[in-house]
Amino acid sequence: MQYLINSINQLKNSEIAQLIDSRIEEFSCIKENSIEDIFIEMCFCIMTANCGAEKCIEIHELIGNDFLNLSETDLVTAFKTHGYRFPNLRANYIIESRQLIKDLESKLKHSKGKAGLRDWLVKNIKGLGYKEASHFLRNIGFKDYAIIDFHIVDLLVKHDLIERPKTLTKSKYLEIEQLLKELGNKLNLNLAQLDLYLWYMETGKVLK
Repeated sequence: MQYLINSINQLKNSEIAQLIDSRIEEFSCIKENSIEDIFIEMCFCIMTANCGAEKCIEIHELIGNDFLNLSETDLVTAFKTHGYRFPNLRANYIIESRQLIKDLESKLKHSKGKAGLRDWLVKNIKGLGYKEASHFLRNIGFKDYAIIDFHIVDLLVKHDLIERPKTLTKSKYLEIEQLLKELGNKLNLNLAQLDLYLWYMETGKVLK
């Protein structure tokens, strides 16, 4: 773990730190936006499962506010036009989740515990597992959820911090999240910041 800590501390003293701080600030601002804007951000996180982040960002920006009003057929067409990998399934998930916008707004305002909020998303929003739900919450300004994707798993395995899980069950996800929280505490970073540093180390990029 110490080698990883040293590597991240070096990044904290580089220009990458400013980029990461700026991205975190952008996320914090989204939480203050309308529920429609927040829903559109959730659509991005529904899109990202098993899809490249940069391609999803491109397509998400092209569709934009149309996530709020396109019919399922038209959303499928838009996805296909822009070369999205799972047009039918994810269009269906997004159209179904559109019916829960008011429930989502209420949950974000009144949820008393971070675990309960994420669990509600996983249970009620098709297409959001623990990784995607954590991604969504991070992208709208919550800072205490770990986004555990294959990049993060690869990095932790490489540094002998975990054994590669055969499947990422809820209990395994929470176990790795606790490890990341401990790592973040040693670095004086919250999980949102730590994720961006780890993702940069593995990919050389700071996205969203």
